[in-house]
Amino acid sequence: MKAHLLYVEDDESLSFVTRDNLELQGYQITHCATGKEALHLIDAQTPDIDLYILDVMLPDIDGFAIARRIREQDTHTPILFLTAKSLKEDRLKGLRLGADDYITKPFSIEELLLKVEIFLRRSQITLPDNASEYALGQFRFDYQNLLLKGDGEPRQLTQKEADLLRLFAEQRNQVIRRSDILKKLWGEDDYFLGRSLDVFISRLRKYLRKDTQLKIENIHGVGFRLKEGN
Repeated sequence: MKAHLLYVEDDESLSFVTRDNLELQGYQITHCATGKEALHLIDAQTPDIDLYILDVMLPDIDGFAIARRIREQDTHTPILFLTAKSLKEDRLKGLRLGADDYITKPFSIEELLLKVEIFLRRSQITLPDNASEYALGQFRFDYQNLLLKGDGEPRQLTQKEADLLRLFAEQRNQVIRRSDILKKLWGEDDYFLGRSLDVFISRLRKYLRKDTQLKIENIHGVGFRLKEGN
């Protein structure tokens, strides 16, 4: 079965074209024209959604509020924001709320279809048992269940956070080029995606800061390295 997408967009013409193209690819689409309608579906937890596509600017409740509500209940289903091209702060705000990526308007249908395919493929990745858990200093990282375990309650990660942390865990103490991270996790090397990566790096640093033996280093002009130990 193809994935089920919740698409929230108030522009009637744009939503018709976008929905039609997504359905032609075999996706099941639930479309909401208002934030209120979307929140009703999310609160009812029906239907099951595999990917959220949220416009930021809506006539009643904006996409940020919708994303915040989603993340209160669901930390792993990918969220893709549609943002105005000039509003860079919107993109960063959305990522900080737990979104996985964004597309700037106006966008091509081909770009949207590619993003949807990439996120759905990555969210359905399954690993062999011997490669699903990692020891990181005082933490235990359960990739398959998107959990970072340490002192206190386990932290539920988003899929993108888990993908990035797994990349570091598998190549700890090695320099990973910025361009390689972007191509592996986002499918392309792009300036604005680089800003997205910086947001996710900041999140992981915050999650790991209790262990002074773990540090995500910025290798200037090259990339990053997860350093474990002194």
